[in-house]
Amino acid sequence: MALRQLVPLVHEELRRIARKCMAGERTGHTLQATALVNEAFLRLDGVKEVNWQNRGHFLAMAARLMRRILVDHARARQYLKRGGGTVRVEFDETSVAALESAPQIVALDDALTALAERDERQSRIVELRFFGGLTVEETAAVLEISPETVMRDWKLAKAWLFGEVSGAG
Repeated sequence: MALRQLVPLVHEELRRIARKCMAGERTGHTLQATALVNEAFLRLDGVKEVNWQNRGHFLAMAARLMRRILVDHARARQYLKRGGGTVRVEFDETSVAALESAPQIVALDDALTALAERDERQSRIVELRFFGGLTVEETAAVLEISPETVMRDWKLAKAWLFGEVSGAG
């Protein structure tokens, strides 16, 4: 199915993902959920020859792109305002609402990048659940693994990420 045909079918879910991603952003953020959806769509539209496997595959890719957009925006803002630096970030299932600043978003992204090098599947699980808002069952379906494996890797990934962002890693 062509991207332009698929988007209207999942538009509300895209907005839900964007709202979840934007929930932790500072008040007055220059990006809004609708703008985030639109930017993700433009980036998805620029990718040619993607064989969308199913709804979950599409939503996972959209969530990943929204994360990248917010991280790119945060990195640019951090670079302009502070010139860099590390920041401690606590990580749990409600952390999206607690991510109030660009340095925290960047720190979490850096930790997720390191996790992907260590264990790609755990990184994907965090991305799908944390940024994409997918359930354990939806995540399992997208990754074609059991819900039990999702839960086991989710717990391990959270513990590892906490150690990384808290400086105890």
